[in-house]
Amino acid sequence: MQYATPQFSEMDETALLDPLHYAMASRDGDVMTLVGDALSAERARLAFHPIVTAGAEPRVAFYEGLVRLMDDAGRIIPAAHFMPLVEQTGFGRQIDCITLSLALKMLQQNPEIRLSVNLSARSIGDGAWRRTLDRGLRDNDGLGDRLIFEISETSAMMLHENVIRFMAEMQPKGVAFALDGFGAGMTAFRYLKEFFFDLVKIDKSFIKGIQSDPDNQVLTEALVTVAHQFEMFAIADGVETEEEATYLREIGVDCLQGYLYGVPKFTL
Repeated sequence: MQYATPQFSEMDETALLDPLHYAMASRDGDVMTLVGDALSAERARLAFHPIVTAGAEPRVAFYEGLVRLMDDAGRIIPAAHFMPLVEQTGFGRQIDCITLSLALKMLQQNPEIRLSVNLSARSIGDGAWRRTLDRGLRDNDGLGDRLIFEISETSAMMLHENVIRFMAEMQPKGVAFALDGFGAGMTAFRYLKEFFFDLVKIDKSFIKGIQSDPDNQVLTEALVTVAHQFEMFAIADGVETEEEATYLREIGVDCLQGYLYGVPKFTL
């Protein structure tokens, strides 16, 4: 199957007047071509990043499955180079679909683990994605109890009615939901009671150096309080030092994620 990629005319007037614009457009076109080729050839894998409990002896609570696309030489295409470009496109739906398929396969093969994957709210209404999910839940009893969907604040609010209906449908099947980037997006607290999030991941921008940053301390403590008020687990994202982890434990964070506990790996 062939996928359409953006085309940039060599005679584009704006490009001729602005060489930097032309260079950026050409780069984006190259990246989209790489993404399309990787999806066509099914060159995708999941890398697993642990989320650990915040106790004195951290243990893995679950893993986040992060999709990685490879070029034809086996090199990883940096997600930061293409995800902002594809999120609202057909490529974004295809990436969500293959991510879900890989996650369901991993859960089936490893009945002792829980796994979260990122989901764009737009994919909820995608036929191929929904068929993949329904088939995976139907064919594997209890698998839903180990599946977590992570939805960003921006995505959740963009189609909040669709997200709320989907949550109500999925949670009786055991599927859990995490609000990603909590505090950094556009979710108004008054909407939290309408959603059915089980967990929130506090945005990493609040976590770096928190032990010596009074502003981030106040903000993070408030976010933890809000999460617990709505009976949601609070996960701190982007933890890199033991000093950060110690402070986060003291304010009642439930789980921790970050390079302090390992980098994403292709093997568990």
